[in-house]
Amino acid sequence: MLRRPKTDKPPADAFAPIPADILDQLVREGPLTAEEIHTASRRFKKALIERALGAELTHHLGYPSGAPRPDLTTNHRNGTSGKTVRTDDGPVAIEVPRDRDGSFEPQLIGKHERRFTGFDEKVIALYARGLTVREIQAFLKEMYAVDVSPDLISAVTDAVVAEVTAWQSRPLEPLYPVVFFDALRVKIRDESTVRSKAVYLALAVLPDGSRDILGIGIEHTEGAKVWMKVFTDLKTRGCQDILIAVTDGLKGMEEAALAAVFPATTLQTCIVHLLRQSLAFANWKQRKPLAAALRAIDTAPSADLALSALETFERGEWGQRFPTIGAACPPGLGPRDAVLRLSARDSARHLHDQRP
Repeated sequence: MLRRPKTDKPPADAFAPIPADILDQLVREGPLTAEEIHTASRRFKKALIERALGAELTHHLGYPSGAPRPDLTTNHRNGTSGKTVRTDDGPVAIEVPRDRDGSFEPQLIGKHERRFTGFDEKVIALYARGLTVREIQAFLKEMYAVDVSPDLISAVTDAVVAEVTAWQSRPLEPLYPVVFFDALRVKIRDESTVRSKAVYLALAVLPDGSRDILGIGIEHTEGAKVWMKVFTDLKTRGCQDILIAVTDGLKGMEEAALAAVFPATTLQTCIVHLLRQSLAFANWKQRKPLAAALRAIDTAPSADLALSALETFERGEWGQRFPTIGAACPPGLGPRDAVLRLSARDSARHLHDQRP
């Protein structure tokens, strides 16, 4: 039976120990219930928030509390005002420090804000899982004893939708050396019903080697019409040319669909998927030496050398043992041939001049 290799666990965060006298003030002697630990955590969070806000005011005024005010400073502390903020542990009542002329703008919890860091993320996570506004409201009430209005939840989710819309319509570069196109079947909750939809992804490789997601779309079905919509959207946003489009043999991704929008783009089947298909003919023990035998084909610097490596493979031990692999590539190199027509040794800026 094969065993998975042991992987080193990531190191835990090394937090500095809390002084014992502080813990003694928060925790009494004897066993504690879960509710008492929860209450102590909220008390500690309240104290930290108020201390951080006080430090912000000190930085704003330029002198600490209790110290004499500098001669050139007219502003000073002006007490506190109460506010109840919603946190991950439930509502917490805090005292927000104020200044005399009202110029203090807290950064930790801004003016008119009543949600502490992490609360919006929970609302967004619940919304992404398909919960309705009313279901999110009931969940927060039950789990955190936080009573929020549907308008607040809608405001949080609408802010995310606005950012996503801006990202989806952002302008693109005029030329991308390589773009990977893929479609995934994902179960998505839509109007209280779980449906299987196709998530379309366009991932670009930039000239410096970094990667950028150009777009993500969701459609009910797969097909050439959907890919035509994806290609048209890329071109509308400023992408005028793609040198190599890499796919794994997706439905509707024939050259006719791509050529209608990007006629000079080379369509290449993903080498990783081709290698996986070849290794599927062998058992587990045979896959490593078989992959080594196929490496000369997929790493060849030109189509002629790759074809020669394929012929050598077919005459060799592994080609005789698995003739189906060689038969899957006629004529020539089949799906491997497209990328080999462009030299793998040259830089991305020269790829445009090497088109057949």
